[in-house]
Amino acid sequence: MTKLFYNPGGLKVSKQFVEKIFRVSQRKEKKIKGSVEVNVIGDAEMKKMNFLWRGKKETTDVLSFAWNEEKKFSSGMLGQIFISCPQVKRQAKEAGIGFDQEFARMLVHGLLHLVGYDHAKPKDAKRMFYLQEEIVKKII
Repeated sequence: MTKLFYNPGGLKVSKQFVEKIFRVSQRKEKKIKGSVEVNVIGDAEMKKMNFLWRGKKETTDVLSFAWNEEKKFSSGMLGQIFISCPQVKRQAKEAGIGFDQEFARMLVHGLLHLVGYDHAKPKDAKRMFYLQEEIVKKII
């Protein structure tokens, strides 16, 4: 059974929209299954988390934590995703797109990370970003 735990952090994005992003992502990438916790946070909290987990003293748009990444235990929980609302707003404005589209992109990005996609190498980045954009097109 798939569950979505959504903590909007005061954000005006509906749980229904977040669930739609999740469902569309699942249809395009079958590895997306299980429960996911989605948290919308501010820049200060994201900056702290980014430093703690990645050693970077700046905010970022999305952080994902896969619970079964090392495959040491089996859990129905796929992982947690943290999205910085202010960063997503800035990115949407810079790209000249709506907030919902950029929010969807960041949530899809986080989901893909949870199931093993990465963009450290150009070949992997091309594959991940192509799939990400294919999913976002189906949502927006």
